[in-house]
Amino acid sequence: MDSDFYTAYLLHRRPFSDSQVMLDMLVEGVGQLRMLARISGRQATKYKAQLQPFQTLLVNYTGRHDLKYIQRFELHGTQSTLVGDQLYCGFYLNELTNRIVPINEPVEQVYQLYQTHLQQLNQHPNLQAVLRSYEFQLLELLGYGVDFSFDAAGEPISLKQTYSYFAEYGFVVQQQTGSGFSGAQLNAIAAHDFSAPDVLYMAKQLSRHLMKPLLGKKPLKSRELFISK
Repeated sequence: MDSDFYTAYLLHRRPFSDSQVMLDMLVEGVGQLRMLARISGRQATKYKAQLQPFQTLLVNYTGRHDLKYIQRFELHGTQSTLVGDQLYCGFYLNELTNRIVPINEPVEQVYQLYQTHLQQLNQHPNLQAVLRSYEFQLLELLGYGVDFSFDAAGEPISLKQTYSYFAEYGFVVQQQTGSGFSGAQLNAIAAHDFSAPDVLYMAKQLSRHLMKPLLGKKPLKSRELFISK
């Protein structure tokens, strides 16, 4: 592979002008970059067809500032074939990554994390478990992870206790056990073991709570796809 080319995934694209499109690309070894691509001439239809999500691309770009300019791109490898709920989950991975991964900041490992979970959508029978795994690992990678080993008082998480979660404090022991996170559930979430339905449910509640400040008030469109099914 030419050293001037980088492997990338398209996360989001939108028109910029009659002959240009704005692309948010997840680039291997780099992170998320915003790029401008010229799509015109006899090859315009072909180029537009190639700029699809879930397809690995080789991109050559220039630019030292926030906006990069694609000089060349070509298909690389095969496109991940997602259907039904897999496709909805793929759109969710793309939108979540696009929304919370900073643009033009070096987050080198996010490409591999994304690619691994994109491939798992084709392989894992529990799609929700794949999404939860991605969410928690992405939060950890971005510096917003949770300490599942100790509670807010500095005590090890106990299987015999029930906890509430408070932002900036962590997990606090509850005196009543009618709700909250059990120590066993927290241990399972920490190990990315979402095989138990109760763990999967509680993990979803926690991840949404953790991501809310990063996403702001604008809802994720990909979540609406699940609701409208």
